[in-house]
Amino acid sequence: MMRSLRVVSTAAVFLLLGWTVPAESRQDQQDKPKNLEKRQEQDKPSRQDQPQANRQQDQQRQQGRQQQDNSAKQGQQQARGQQDQQRQQQQQQRDNSANKQQQQAGRQQDQQRQQQQQRDNSANRQQQQARGQQDQQRQQREQQDNRSAQQRSPAQQRQQQVAWQGDRAHSWQSEHRTWQERGGYNGYRVPDDRFRGYYGQDHGFRIYSLPVMYVSGHRRFQYGGYWFGLVDPWPEYWSSDWYDSDDVYVDYYGDGYYLYTADIPATELLSVSI
Repeated sequence: MMRSLRVVSTAAVFLLLGWTVPAESRQDQQDKPKNLEKRQEQDKPSRQDQPQANRQQDQQRQQGRQQQDNSAKQGQQQARGQQDQQRQQQQQQRDNSANKQQQQAGRQQDQQRQQQQQRDNSANRQQQQARGQQDQQRQQREQQDNRSAQQRSPAQQRQQQVAWQGDRAHSWQSEHRTWQERGGYNGYRVPDDRFRGYYGQDHGFRIYSLPVMYVSGHRRFQYGGYWFGLVDPWPEYWSSDWYDSDDVYVDYYGDGYYLYTADIPATELLSVSI
């Protein structure tokens, strides 16, 4: 009896187990769609959040680029501002330097003008002094000439005229020769400072008032500390007393010394030697 009960209980257990397992499997199959729907419903919010996240990222990137662009623009503006300021400073420095140079140049020009004015004034004073001395010397020579003319007797005047007539040319154009035609001047030369003080067109004199002598066929006269010899004959068409009435001067022209008369063209000149 006990064995049959055990067998029956065991069979009952297996029957229960057989019914239980299919029930659970059926329950699992019924739960699977529900779980899938739940997961899909859980996933739906995450999928819905992705576009918003993307938009946020795009917005952040745009903001970042805009900030970078704004920063770059600000940097460029600052750089341009600094460059403009530097250009203004440099231009101002150049303008200041140019103004200083112009002012310095103006002062230098004023100083040079003042110096030139001083030199001109000094030169004018020297010229005036020289003219005064020349006028004084001319007056002295005229006084000496007048005294000499008053002291000479008529006989002395005739004797001197006869002596000068011996040096008169028959045809001055053919008898006259320049120093170049004579082979050049080889005589003594008057120093420049003394020449300027006694000789030239501004220093006229009359020969008759000077010491005169006749040496080696040439008439010589003393003037300015030197003896001059007349190498040329004097033109036949000059007045017979030109040495007594005409002002003459000694000058150096081209190749030697020549005697000129103040009232006769400078082309008519007499070669003289020292």
